[in-house]
Amino acid sequence: MNATVATSVFGVFMVLTVALGLFAVRGRGSGGGLTEWSVGGRSMGTVFIWVLMAGEGYTSFSYLGAAGWGYNHGAPVLYVIAYMSCGYAIGYVVGPMLWSYAREHGLVSITDMVAHRYGRPWLGTAVAILATVCLLPYIQLQITGMGVVVSTISYGAISLNWAYFIAFAVTTGFVVVSGLRGSAWVSVLKDVLVIGTLGFLAIYVPLHYFDGYGPFLDRLVAEKPDWLTFTGHGGSGLGGSWFVTTSFLNSLTVVIFPTTVAGYLGARSADGLRRNAMLLPFYNVLLFVPMLLGMAAIFLVPGLAGPGSNLALFKLVVDSLPAWAVGVIGVAAALSSIVPMAVFMLVIGTMWGKSVLGVMPGLAGRPDRQKTGAQVVVVAAGGLALLLTYTEPNTLVRLSLISYEGMAQLVPMILLGLVWRKLTLWGAVSGLVAGGTLVCALVFTENDPLWGVNAGAIALGLNLVVALAVSWLGPKPADERPDSEVLATDPGPDVPVVSGTV
Repeated sequence: MNATVATSVFGVFMVLTVALGLFAVRGRGSGGGLTEWSVGGRSMGTVFIWVLMAGEGYTSFSYLGAAGWGYNHGAPVLYVIAYMSCGYAIGYVVGPMLWSYAREHGLVSITDMVAHRYGRPWLGTAVAILATVCLLPYIQLQITGMGVVVSTISYGAISLNWAYFIAFAVTTGFVVVSGLRGSAWVSVLKDVLVIGTLGFLAIYVPLHYFDGYGPFLDRLVAEKPDWLTFTGHGGSGLGGSWFVTTSFLNSLTVVIFPTTVAGYLGARSADGLRRNAMLLPFYNVLLFVPMLLGMAAIFLVPGLAGPGSNLALFKLVVDSLPAWAVGVIGVAAALSSIVPMAVFMLVIGTMWGKSVLGVMPGLAGRPDRQKTGAQVVVVAAGGLALLLTYTEPNTLVRLSLISYEGMAQLVPMILLGLVWRKLTLWGAVSGLVAGGTLVCALVFTENDPLWGVNAGAIALGLNLVVALAVSWLGPKPADERPDSEVLATDPGPDVPVVSGTV
């Protein structure tokens, strides 16, 4: 009976999710082209951009990984809140700048920006391939996360394999048709459920199990003090230096992450992005809930190890709540997989549609065909991630180790390149190769962190040194375009909206 009730609640909400995604594009027809599909026609206001970007940041990791990190290590998990809050502050400046640059030149992704800045379409293609390698593991992680959630809340009635397929099918079902706008609409439903369920759990679990936060925290301090200090429990090596360098690196990376940039480019105005940057940190307060509940699970469901520790929060939920409540909380967690997975798939499709397929004969200058190609790539990327989840899960798991630190190596090429004309093509490429090679070497030889410092931060330092050295001493490709064509500027307040073309 519990399985039937919880699964029925889940099924109803999945149908609603697909319907809401399709409803988002009602009356817009099918001729919107790549711009309408990939960045919502650059017309979304503050509310939609807020829920969309909050949805990207609040993934299945927030329900599973954050609770698991709290359960296993404790205090080091707070780096997530630190880097996201700092990233929003940086985004206050960077977001409007990228928005203005893309709008002025009719660009729809970071690969477009790179190709335009350095005047080399092949560079956009190369960055699209690199970004795809870094993003595919995130799709697989969301598929896996949703699979674990669905199987758990159904009390085992839905197998992991079927749950994986449901995650792929539901996400692909609406994102291919509705694009970024559909993801924003589904984010509204997701955020209502996330805020409601986590708000409830933040009150229910401490009162139900500990008679309040005071007794819970007293017990944590008395019995598990290691969880409240760096490097946390278990000798992880995640100390203060790691915390600072990881927070710094990730705060820089998140503002140029392809999914974040998709949110920037979908905005109606630069002022909307500035307001969004001020509002988003409030959403981070919710992240404290799974972190604290993961620590509460230390006392309530002891002995979880390995991947099982990621179920710390849901063990509490399934054991103590009625089936209908378990179903609703499971839906919130499942949507926290679906929304970011949809944006990851959309971004991969957009990058390939414009920067890979779009440079091929017959597709250049054809937004309709580029959109069709991008939609095909969305299905292919999701299908590949699903296939590898079934057959070779460790392949993408290993790639996920370098996903964020690998994307960090694009920071000089994009951010520095868009504000400093003297960064040359070969300087940017050389820095990227040097940084990417070093981060792979450090991570795959299990030297991350190195000397207590995040390996990606060390690689980014090398990247920057090489980029500057080659730009200063190396070849300087001719580029006769004026600075206004090459560099990005802050658009200032109250810029009129002028539609870009693709």
